[in-house]
Amino acid sequence: MNIFGHNFRLAIWGESHGQQIGISIDGIPAGVPLSAEDFETDLARRRSGARGTTPRREPDIPQIVSGLYNGMTTGAPLTIEFANRDTHSQDYANVMRHYRPSHADMVAYHKFNGFNDPRGGGHFSARLTVALTAAGVVAKKILPPGVTFDTRIAEIGGCTDPEGFDEVLRAAAAEQDSVGGIIECRVQGVPLGLGQPFFDSAESMIAHLLFSVPAVKGVEFGSGFAGARMRGSENNDPFLDVEGTTATNNAGGINGGLTNGNELVVRAAVKPTPSIGREQMTYNLATNKVEPLMIRGRHDVCVALRGAVVVEAAVAIALANFIR
Repeated sequence: MNIFGHNFRLAIWGESHGQQIGISIDGIPAGVPLSAEDFETDLARRRSGARGTTPRREPDIPQIVSGLYNGMTTGAPLTIEFANRDTHSQDYANVMRHYRPSHADMVAYHKFNGFNDPRGGGHFSARLTVALTAAGVVAKKILPPGVTFDTRIAEIGGCTDPEGFDEVLRAAAAEQDSVGGIIECRVQGVPLGLGQPFFDSAESMIAHLLFSVPAVKGVEFGSGFAGARMRGSENNDPFLDVEGTTATNNAGGINGGLTNGNELVVRAAVKPTPSIGREQMTYNLATNKVEPLMIRGRHDVCVALRGAVVVEAAVAIALANFIR
């Protein structure tokens, strides 16, 4: 399904090369001030233009078509639409049945009996993250005062020094290849006690949203996988006061599925962009053979570059879902 949430409920739609991308959000309190200008900062963080990002340039101007009156939310579902302006659908003519490696082309064809839209990945495209970014803007507006986000790219192509990122991107582009990355989101001021035990734990809901972001292949909280290599005496977080402040934060701000009042720390691993300029050998349904494929189109060298704000939005949406 394309619906998420209970208290902050999303319905997302659209395709990469369709007429528009959009999202409807239910559960927003009435009387929240909102305008199209409120989205600009986060949408600008997602736009292309920097080295390593796609040449596709979409204006991404939000059109709020319901749920807003006189600059205030009405309590009815809020619907936001984004037009697709810069599409080159002809670039995908050769991959309709010649499956691109590590894309959704093959599984989509089988699941939907060949009726899926293959242009630019259709509904599976990261283009839809513009709608998630918009929902994140709204989510941050309804979180309690004092909740702040600090999201950064912690790693690109194995390089952890931001000063070295540009060279990694240059090298990958020169070799007609791509690289992945790791995005870290830190959230201060998260109230104590958000979440539920087990199935609706804070980790479960945040991870659910993060794994809905195309190209995210791993999620960890606090010490994450590194904690598995520690002893308990190293990984435990001793409490320091009645508010629950801890000396360390290996738990990443969550205990027992509930936020514990400390900084929330979550990281998402983003795979290398599967659309690369190199020729690849892959199965062609039309000929029933493995044949060379050259992928045309405009693609990011590293999708993590524009993904930081999307990860932040996903975390904000998950937290907003716990607000009643």
